[in-house]
Amino acid sequence: MTPPFATCDLCDANKNEAPEQFRVLPPVFKDFGARRVFYGPVVTVKCFEDNTLVKAAVEAAGFAETPGGRVGKVLVVDGAGSLRRALLGGNLGAAAARNGWAGVVIDGCVRDVAELAELDVGIRALASNPMPTERKNQGLQDLAVQIQGVWVHPGDWLYADADGIVVSATELTR
Repeated sequence: MTPPFATCDLCDANKNEAPEQFRVLPPVFKDFGARRVFYGPVVTVKCFEDNTLVKAAVEAAGFAETPGGRVGKVLVVDGAGSLRRALLGGNLGAAAARNGWAGVVIDGCVRDVAELAELDVGIRALASNPMPTERKNQGLQDLAVQIQGVWVHPGDWLYADADGIVVSATELTR
């Protein structure tokens, strides 16, 4: 179960933190999954119009064991803001939900919007586009990525709700 939090409250409490500790993503992301509020430790992928590593990530276990118990992770995908191809669709979204991921945030596009809307996973992306990617086994994982100009690191904690998306170097809901 998601502990109660509001990104507005998190911003109020952390507004004076250094950017290395607390960041807010720009308000350009749309909701596509059924889970509207989600949080968890970050896993990163960097890819451009090739979702090979996105597929590998969501097909793996999407949870982490923490001192507070098991928590779903959040996959953050640096798709370089491409609006030409979708990095996540219905099949990969279903894999993310099935494997316990709390959410997926994509600096790029998704497809199969009606299917994604039924899945119990948070999904945020810039837009939808029906064009699939070509899998060329390209991309990088587990590295710092820039999402709309904001740095996100593996192991950061991401919190998303109706007001926006915030990223913290440490867990904020314990």
